[in-house]
Formats: sequence, structure tokens, C-alpha cells
Amino acid sequence: MRTPQSTYRLQISEAFTLFDAAGRLEALADLGVDWVYLSPILQAEPGSDHGYDVVSHTRIDPARGGEEGLEALAAEARRLGMGVLVDIVPNHMGVATPEHNSWWWQVLRDGRESPLADAFDIDWDAGGGRLLLPIVGDADWSDDGTVANLSLADDRESLRYWETRLPVAPGTGDGTPQEVLERQHYRLAHWRLGDDRLNYRRFFAVSSLAAVRVELPEVFEATHVEIERWFDQRLVQGLRVDHPDGLRDPAGYLDDLDRLTGGAFVLVEKILEPGEQLPRWATAGTTGYDTLGAIDRVLTDGSAADALDAIDAELRGGESVDWAAMTHRTKRRIADTILRAEVLRLEREVLAAEGIGPALSGEGAPVADAIAELLACFPVYRSYLPDGLEHLGAAAERARRHRPELAATVDALLPVLGNARQPAALRFQQTSGMVMAKGVEDTAFYRYSRLTSLNEVGGDPEVFAIDVPAFHALMGRRQAEWPHAMNALSTHDTKRGEDVRARITTISELPSTWEGLLDKLLVFAPAEGRAFVNLLLQAVVGAWPASEDRLVAYMRKAAREGDAHTHWTDPDTGWEAHLAELVRNVVMQPASNAIEGFLAETEEGFRANVLSAKLLNLTIPGFPDVYQGSEGLERSLVDPDNRRPVDWDHMDALRDSARAPLSGEWPAGERSLEVAKTRLVREALRLRRAHPERFEGYAPLLARGDAAEHVIAYDRGGAIAVATRLPIALEARGGWGETSIRLPEGEWRELLTGRAIAGGEVPLGVLLGALPVALLTTPAVRDAQ
Repeated sequence: MRTPQSTYRLQISEAFTLFDAAGRLEALADLGVDWVYLSPILQAEPGSDHGYDVVSHTRIDPARGGEEGLEALAAEARRLGMGVLVDIVPNHMGVATPEHNSWWWQVLRDGRESPLADAFDIDWDAGGGRLLLPIVGDADWSDDGTVANLSLADDRESLRYWETRLPVAPGTGDGTPQEVLERQHYRLAHWRLGDDRLNYRRFFAVSSLAAVRVELPEVFEATHVEIERWFDQRLVQGLRVDHPDGLRDPAGYLDDLDRLTGGAFVLVEKILEPGEQLPRWATAGTTGYDTLGAIDRVLTDGSAADALDAIDAELRGGESVDWAAMTHRTKRRIADTILRAEVLRLEREVLAAEGIGPALSGEGAPVADAIAELLACFPVYRSYLPDGLEHLGAAAERARRHRPELAATVDALLPVLGNARQPAALRFQQTSGMVMAKGVEDTAFYRYSRLTSLNEVGGDPEVFAIDVPAFHALMGRRQAEWPHAMNALSTHDTKRGEDVRARITTISELPSTWEGLLDKLLVFAPAEGRAFVNLLLQAVVGAWPASEDRLVAYMRKAAREGDAHTHWTDPDTGWEAHLAELVRNVVMQPASNAIEGFLAETEEGFRANVLSAKLLNLTIPGFPDVYQGSEGLERSLVDPDNRRPVDWDHMDALRDSARAPLSGEWPAGERSLEVAKTRLVREALRLRRAHPERFEGYAPLLARGDAAEHVIAYDRGGAIAVATRLPIALEARGGWGETSIRLPEGEWRELLTGRAIAGGEVPLGVLLGALPVALLTTPAVRDAQ
């Protein structure tokens, strides 16, 4: 199996097609990229800018370049010796526009008798034999089920509700539009009714994404026919599997995929909680959120946790945050509201299980309540029965403590939910991840404001920092267990780009300075929700300079996701307007002067964090992914901000400037930082591509001296990385002083500056005198590149 030494993620869209991507490959190859990594390319909903709403598995999206576009890209990749990795979406399909999804159209037209009815995860009995479509707006809905703005096509073969076209079953097209609607295999309903009455599984709480049953052999075959062609024709070398936790049987699916692709390289977008291990599936590993979290935390000053907790508590009126209690509340709220339909379906499947006891079958038994409580208490995204019973046991123990009155019902549920042969157990596994994702990463992460660089998918914000020995232990295990997994730093899903987080991380070294800046800016804030303002202002400072429009858009999304003071379904427009006014004030003088002052005080720390995080990402065990444009400064916020078009002319100019070694004097300014970062990316990727054998081990290199805690260094087997941590504290102590590090004997070349470095004991003031990072290898490598 061919494995990548690095990837470069490109967002393929109507505005940046496969043909455009093919035209970028030569520049990426010059940067040192080994494989190009594409966002989903199968046909998606019209106008989709991300591609995760696939409407056809049988063709590449014409708007994204179609079959010819992939062939052009694959041919160029072969010419350059590059591989192609493609993101695929097996869990769900887009159903927002039924006329564009032929499968969904047929199911709506023919109902449960359709040959395609089993392709979707539909509970027909719960809907009285009809599929609920919660798409009707407030003004068009009547409690008697009458829908306004409904029309019937002249040929009587389709209905239209505003822009949504729906099929009419054969022989049912006579009468008024409302009368025709009543005869269909689907029922239109008010959009809020989907929360507790939806009768098909979806992606999280997105009703326009209907889940597909790829566990059925015929469905797997039909949904992978085009993917199989890619490998038969050698157009693609690897796959990234989106959201495997939504699948009925992730292990079985990956086995099927392994057979289909002939054992090709496959990664999974699996979110691991701290300490959780990836099952031994047919995969090279995860897409790297776990390493992202480790990198951010080893660069965070753990001594600031109490001070930042105190700031957060003061903004909440003296109330300290209990993260476990917060996430329990947010997960339980999700289970009781937008995912209530999933809980009720689980209840129905539990009650249909064989051999259930009286604690479940008795009249008025609180089964749904106990299921929701178990989901709220579940410690990881999901388990994979028969393994992982300890997670269910831990959830049950916590549920009993939290809700003692449910203890008997919880105990009675365990034999059902812990039995891999029970349909309810399999559905519980699919549902727990939905509750975790919506309750934690999409809600609690927008409420917890202690240090928001830690509020990232795959990390626990309560884990504030890790020390260097812990980081080395994690990387040693990764090298032993998952040496070909991906390492991420920015993605299309990160809530803050890598360099936004690098700036926010400096707050951990100067908590009192941050508190002083907050005091100056909070005068513009509303009286309510000041902890959220802390979160918002960290984003403002991290993304600086960002336009007012970008920051207001971020504010609105973050505030509504937090679901505390304003909501997607019931926005507090007055509160949001006050926050928008706050943003306008802080980006203008004199408030902006206070922000500029903070930036100036943290500038050297920021520059060091940017390069240290990138060096770690590029050189630790696994292989690095460079998200589009992140060889330069990556100041994106949450999507869709992180999917903005890339300024490729700017990237080309940076790449050209990065060809020359960096000088001994590192000038101030954004341009010099971007050139240094691009130089680091270029040298690391080219080294990995030319000499992969120099990245096959992991040996920590330990510093000696008073400033030893400020360095992270390791030898990968001929490539050595040395990075600075806690740079502001290092400067405050007077620099490296007598601190040194022992390099293996021999002559080394530092690739960023081109300097020759002799092995043995090397003062860090010499090695890191010009730049906060160093990447070393033997001189012979320079010529090989």
C-alpha cells in the first residue's frame, strides 16, 4: 500500500474546480507536497460549497469539473509523482432538493414499496407509513396540516412548495394541491416538528441530510460504484472517510472498503476523546484532531489555568464553570430538543427488543428519559460493541448518580444496549456521537471561554496543558501504533485557524495583561453574556486584522451555537445588535489602539508559537496535512470563514521568497513571518518526500539547563526538530542562558537558514538564536532535494 509523506487539502467547488486544482499541482509539488487531498467531489446539491450533501454516488459533480476534471488532475498528479486522496461521505445524502436526488425522489414517490426504500434509515411505522418532511415555514403552516403556498404542476406529476419540488405518486394527482398532498407517501410538516417526530435518521440534526444504510451489501455496492472506478482506473490512491461514527458498523464498512479498493490507503475522520484509543480497523488512522490538541496544549502555559478560571468566573458573576456539569447540561438539552426524535426511536426499538423486563415494559416506564440520560452521560462519541462496554458502564454509573430515580430503568437498559445483536444497541451507538457532537463541540465549546484555543474538536478544554515528557510519551506511542496517520493543524472544520490559536495561546503567558485589555473593551459589551464576550474578543484578537463583516458573522454564529443568550430558532436580535456594535467599536480607534498594544506585547510570542506549532505538525509521527493556504498565515474562523477563496498569487509569491535561506537576522513584520513559515513548510515537506526513512523513529532530545522546559526536541531518525515553547516567559527570564541540547555526533545542516551545525552539546542560544525553531538533517540531504 502506498502511503503519503504529506498532503495538501484543497476545497473543490464551482469556483475552484478539479481543473483549477490540476493547475495548482505543479506549484504544490514545488512546495514539497506528496499527495493532493480533495474535498468531496461526487455530485452534490446545487450551489454546495463543501460537497458533503451528495445527491448522486454515480458521478463526479459536473459543477466541480466532472469526470474530465478528475482525469486531468490524476494525469497531472501522475506526471509529478503525486498521489490523490479524496474525501468521501458514506453516511448520508443531501435531500434538500429532491428533484436532484433520484433515490430520494423515488422513495417519496413510491413510499415503502420503493426498491430504494431500504437504502435510507426510515421508520415507516412511526410515521403511519409516510415520511415526515419538516420543511414548512411559520407563515405557511396551519395546525390542521394545511400548507400554504403549495401548487400542483400542470402535468399533475409533481407538487411544489416554494422552490422545493416533490413527486406525486402515480394515480394520485387529481384534486387540489392539499388533497393531492394527503395521498402521498410523505407528509409536509412545520419545521419544528422534526425535532421530535422525524422518522428518518439524518446527519446530526440536519434534516436535509438523510442517512444511508451502507451496512446493506446492495446499498454499499450502489453507493461506491464510482469510487470503485477511481481505483480500477488508478485515478485515486487513497480515501478519507467522513463521519464513520454515524455508520451502523464502522469496522465492517472499512473492511468492505478495503476489499473494494484493493487495500488502498484509508483514513477516518474519527474524533477521539483524551486517552481513547482508535479501534484496530482497516485504516491507517485518524485525520489528526488528536495531534492538533496535543500540539496546542504543549505550547500552553499550564500555570495560567487558575488566573484564567478566575477571569471567567468573574465574568459569570462569580460562578465558576464545572466543565463536566456544563457538558452534561448541553448534551441533555440536545437529547431533549433537536434530537428528541432519535431518542424516541431508540425507545421504540428498546421496547421491541426480546426479553425486556418489567422495568422497561411497564406502563409509564421512563425509558426515553433514561435513554436521554445515558446519552448525556456517555463519555466518548460512541462505542463499538462488543468492545467498549466500559463506556456504557461509565455512563450508567454517572446516570445513576445524577438521576437516582432512573437507576432501575438504567439497569434494565444495560442488557439491551450492551448487546451487539440488538438493533437498539446498534442505534444507540449511532446516536451517542450525534449528542456529543451537537452538545459539546457545537454548544459547550461556544460557552466555555477560559482559553478558546483549546476549544477544538477532539480536545477537552478542561485539559489545559501538557508538559514536554507527556508530549514525548504521546508521540512515542503514535510512532509505535499509528505511524501513517494524518496530523492536522487547520482543517475545513476547525473553529479557529492555526494562527488564530497561536495568538490566543499567548494569553496563557500573560493572563493579567489579557484581563487589563478585557477591562478596557468590556465597556462596549452588554450586561448579559459577558463570558461570551470574552470568547468573542479572543477571536477578534486572534484573527486580527479581520474585517468587521467577518467578525460580526463569526459573532452571530458563535452566539447562536452557544444557545445561551440567543438561538438559531429564536434569535435575540437586540442582544446580537449590541454585540455587533461592540465589534464595530473595538475595530475602530481608540479601542483598536488597546488591541494593537496587546498585539505588540505578545508579538514575539505569537511569531514563535506560529513556527513551533507548524514545525511540530510537520515533523511528529504520522504525516502532515497542510490546509489550503496555511503555508502562509492562517487566520480563519469557523466555517464558512475557513472556506474562503485562497489568494494563490500571494501563496506563489511566498513560495518564491521561501526558496532562499533565512538570514541570521529575522526582521519584524507579518511578511517576514509568512516567508519563514512558508520556508519551514517547504523544507520539511521536501525533506519528507526525498528521505522518508529519516522519519521512521522517534527519540526525545532532552535539554540541560535552567530554561530546559522551554524547548521540545526530538530525532525522527535523521531529521531533528527543535521548537520553542512558552516564548514570552523565556524572554522574561533573559533567554536561553547556558541551556543546551545534545545533538547526535556528526555534521548537521539547519534547513531554514542553511547553517552547518556540529553535533554534540550545542547551546540553544546558538541553535535558536536567529529563529525560534530549527529543522536539522545531514548535509547530503540538501543536494538530494
